[in-house]
Amino acid sequence: MKSYLEEALHAVLQDMGVDVSDVTYVWERPNNPAHGDLSTNISMQLARTLRRAPRQIAEEIVQRLQERPLDPAQIAGLDVAGPGFINIQFNAQSVVAHVQDIRSADAAYGTRDTHSGKTAMVEYVSANPTGPLTVGHGRNAVLGDAIASLLASQGYAVTREYYFNDAGRQMRILGESVRARYVARVEPGHPSKVLDDGTTVPASFPEDGYLGDYIDEIAAHIEATEGEAWIDAPVDHFKRVAEQHIFEIIRSTMERLGIHMDTYFNEHTLYTSGAIDRTLDALREAGYAYEAEGAVWFKTTAFGKEKDTVLVKRTGEPTYRLPDIAYHADKIERGFDTIVDIFGADHIATYPDVLSGLSVMGYDRDRIDVVIYQFVTLVRGGEPVKMSTRKATYVTLDELMDEVGEDVTRFFFLMRSPNTHLEFDLDLAREAGEKNPVFYLQYAHARICSILRKTAETGLIPSDSADLSYLTEGVELDLVKVLAQYPDAVTHAATLKEPHRVATYLREVAVAFSQFYAQCRILGEEEALSTARLTLADATRITLRNGLTLLGISVPEHM
Repeated sequence: MKSYLEEALHAVLQDMGVDVSDVTYVWERPNNPAHGDLSTNISMQLARTLRRAPRQIAEEIVQRLQERPLDPAQIAGLDVAGPGFINIQFNAQSVVAHVQDIRSADAAYGTRDTHSGKTAMVEYVSANPTGPLTVGHGRNAVLGDAIASLLASQGYAVTREYYFNDAGRQMRILGESVRARYVARVEPGHPSKVLDDGTTVPASFPEDGYLGDYIDEIAAHIEATEGEAWIDAPVDHFKRVAEQHIFEIIRSTMERLGIHMDTYFNEHTLYTSGAIDRTLDALREAGYAYEAEGAVWFKTTAFGKEKDTVLVKRTGEPTYRLPDIAYHADKIERGFDTIVDIFGADHIATYPDVLSGLSVMGYDRDRIDVVIYQFVTLVRGGEPVKMSTRKATYVTLDELMDEVGEDVTRFFFLMRSPNTHLEFDLDLAREAGEKNPVFYLQYAHARICSILRKTAETGLIPSDSADLSYLTEGVELDLVKVLAQYPDAVTHAATLKEPHRVATYLREVAVAFSQFYAQCRILGEEEALSTARLTLADATRITLRNGLTLLGISVPEHM
């Protein structure tokens, strides 16, 4: 409808001597449905150019559009409101025609091929294999997965990538932690020590070692397979087994959430391939890397920062910015049209350094889109809570799913803007009723499936030949209008990388259906009307199913 109206509007503006290419305006849904189905502010945007009052301009545009005239089968009326808004009322029959469009598209409803032939890579989760995924990782994982699905819905060929590092200090401490637990298991009477928090550990346990139960599980596995043979084995042996074990835990957790990665990228390969050295050389050649005080610095003051940033420490060990720049150069060199990074709020001050590094090396930083999300607080009874008995400083993602389920976990991570701090209300999440936002949507879908089963028993089914002119009630038309907005809602969410917009839209669908179902009987009316309403219900089912599936939420037919 927008395309149809814009074509007519641009023709009118040409007649008025207006260069349309110079005009920026918007189409919006009026907040008050009585004001029509679509509104534009173009008259206000033309006021300075035409040196006339916006309302006068609007009245002339409306008069010219009516003289053309617009197709009455699509447009029922035009009027001017307020200071010069042009409001458009759609013909009811052009509205209800969307019902069959939805049913015809079925599973493809809401998808577009706008970016067909283009590639996108979304990097998310990216937790080093030092322990199970936590609730903090959970928001990253679900947000990244939903964004990848949104991009795929717009035609992108999407690659989901997990970036990790199995080298460095963290991994060495992991290996030492496992080794200490193993030695304590195979050496009866092995000495122990008590940490500041009261935890008893083997005397050889490293400072800042990993304390989770999973460390002892790995040590027990090694004891079961190797016996005492590893008593003098190097730390690398323990690190390798720990990495494999923990990655299995991580993959299992992601599997529960329906997350499947296409590729895993190991940071260590950037060193073995020479990418780190090449990146540092390129920054030096560009004049943005220099040596001082025994370290190598990145001239970030050239990009507005107060201080320059260390790239390589005095010890010769690179800080994480250097491999991050090399990694993103590798992403660009792999030819992706769009690259999306999912980062927590702790990266907000650091990722610009990576983009600056890419720019001075001659790469197109505009191909990289960084999504920053705020952190998560688990709340019960209005108070922050700790659920984990493994270690008091974190809650595992598996523990959260054990308590509230996979669907609720995914949906709660997605139902708020990434830009807002997320209070994960465990009481609401455990609610098995309509107060729970994901159950409310799933129940709406299941209820429609129940209606379809019951009507089928009477011989009444949705029909491609249903006479939709019977849909004249306000709640019927309102429901169709909401359903018709789904493709735009998905595109908007994909463009902004904000999956919560789909979640918010689906609630609008469920509310509109509830109002329709409360006021419009399906069974007990004349057959033509019942068939039309049932066909509308079926279009609603398709829209809810597609939206929930896009977010990675299951779509039950019984509840």
